[in-house]
Amino acid sequence: MGPRIRHIAVRFALLLAVAAVVPLVAYGIVSILSLQSGTRQEVIQGNQNVAMRAAEEIRRYVTTNAELLKALAANLQDPTLTATQQDRVLKNYVLQIREFREISLFDEVGATLATSRIGKPRVDIPKTAPILVDNVSMSGIRVDEDLLPSTLFAIHMMRLGEPAGWLVGQFSLEEMWRTVDRIRIGAHGYALVLASNGELVAHGDPDKKAMVAQARNMSEHPLVAALRAGRDKPGPVASEYLGDNGDTELGVAATMTPLGWTLIVEQPTREAYANAGVLRRQLLITISVALLAMISAGYLFGRQFIRPILALKRGTQALAAGQLDARVDIKTGDEFGDLGQAFNTMGEQLIELTENLKRQERQAMFGRIAAGLVHDLSHPIQNIGNSTRLLLRDDVDAESRDMFRRTIERELGTLKHFMDELRNIVKPKPIERFAMDVNASVMDIVESMRAEGDRVGVALETHYAEGPLVIEGDRFALGRVYRNLITNAIQATEQGGRVTVSTARTGNRVEIKVDDTGSGIPPERLSAIFEEFVTTKRRGLGLGLAISKRIVEQLDGTITVESQVGRGTTFTLRFPASDDQSIHAAAS
Repeated sequence: MGPRIRHIAVRFALLLAVAAVVPLVAYGIVSILSLQSGTRQEVIQGNQNVAMRAAEEIRRYVTTNAELLKALAANLQDPTLTATQQDRVLKNYVLQIREFREISLFDEVGATLATSRIGKPRVDIPKTAPILVDNVSMSGIRVDEDLLPSTLFAIHMMRLGEPAGWLVGQFSLEEMWRTVDRIRIGAHGYALVLASNGELVAHGDPDKKAMVAQARNMSEHPLVAALRAGRDKPGPVASEYLGDNGDTELGVAATMTPLGWTLIVEQPTREAYANAGVLRRQLLITISVALLAMISAGYLFGRQFIRPILALKRGTQALAAGQLDARVDIKTGDEFGDLGQAFNTMGEQLIELTENLKRQERQAMFGRIAAGLVHDLSHPIQNIGNSTRLLLRDDVDAESRDMFRRTIERELGTLKHFMDELRNIVKPKPIERFAMDVNASVMDIVESMRAEGDRVGVALETHYAEGPLVIEGDRFALGRVYRNLITNAIQATEQGGRVTVSTARTGNRVEIKVDDTGSGIPPERLSAIFEEFVTTKRRGLGLGLAISKRIVEQLDGTITVESQVGRGTTFTLRFPASDDQSIHAAAS
């Protein structure tokens, strides 16, 4: 009887184990499959919601300002307003609504009737306006002189059924850039905006902002093709595709009607589905442990294992849907309790990390721009200030006054050319060439920068070739190149070091070398040192060497760099030499 009882007990225990294990196994399989499918759909839906909200915010931002311009147009049609009153209304309007850089009123033939500018209007009646925003014509997006996106709004005004002129406003889209920068999904999810012709006009990834300055056309983007294919199906589209960096991206796109723009949100799939992978592994481990526990402990302990899993599933689904404040309440006192606490801690840290990243990104962006401008403008402004103070002294002779006046004029010309270069970063204009003596042009810049070297304790030495070295170039443009190279050399050299500037004639080439005894440049950075938005310093926009290389190449020259870490760096400029005697006379 005893063996039979034991046999029945074993069978009963096995029956209880099977009764507990089978539902648990079935639940585990269903949970894993539903987690894979549900999490993917929830991630896509969450990203689509972000894209739709951001697209609607940008659309509303543009259309609202278009409505404001329409209201202004209605006010200006008042026949009792004089031209002076119209002019005052436009100026007050621009002061109150900062998004409009300029608003001007023209008659039917394009003559200016009133403008918000002090001088001549910079805007004109647009020739074509392919986009209509609530009956307001809007031109394509362009980058203005401040390297910010802008567009033109135009309203054809009517009075008593007859054409009464045009109201044209330059509308800044800087707020759109800020909106795009604020859109973050996870740690590596960014947003970008494409114009109606596929041109990239905004990108939230700091490493890809240079693509905006390059006016990259992305008409062949997979999501753009998907939108074209599904024009009859309103709403956002989603797709997985291979990104530029070789990673698989989860992208969603939403169109902005009637602007014709497209907002795309991209996130690496490894990050988008990371929670699903972690939870899948956790579920597998939990199910395995539960199986062993069920076999030994039976049905009574089964439900205790299922409850934490369900809680974690609900919390994970809520977190995947974008509810970062979702928490789980697991107080079992075992690993599930630790897992719930870790989940809650992860949620808190995720919120804090997201806020910190947003704040640091804004601070870094504005700090970099400010530091870059200070880097390029401080020296000319300092020279102008010093010369002005010396010019006002009573004990200065006429020759010195003339020298100070020339210094001020030279540095003002340098500032003007700097502004012109900023305006022409995307579309540079050709450099005018004139015969010039390299020794004289280099000497002017070196002498203007000696005070800077003395201030930081860096000796500035020169070695000039005998006789005139004549090339065909632009004295102001090359002066900027010399100044940039010498400034970089001084900043890279510690106190007591030396910067040497030398000129030489080698065959049919003229060489200018800037050599320093500074810290040097690591080899891995040398290949990208002339690229835009790349810098080895903590300050600066990363445009100095890129602009210098562009100037040198426009003058048929070359610029090379050699560097050893801890030994120093040498930049070498080479230009075709001119042996024409008439050119020598012009240069002298």
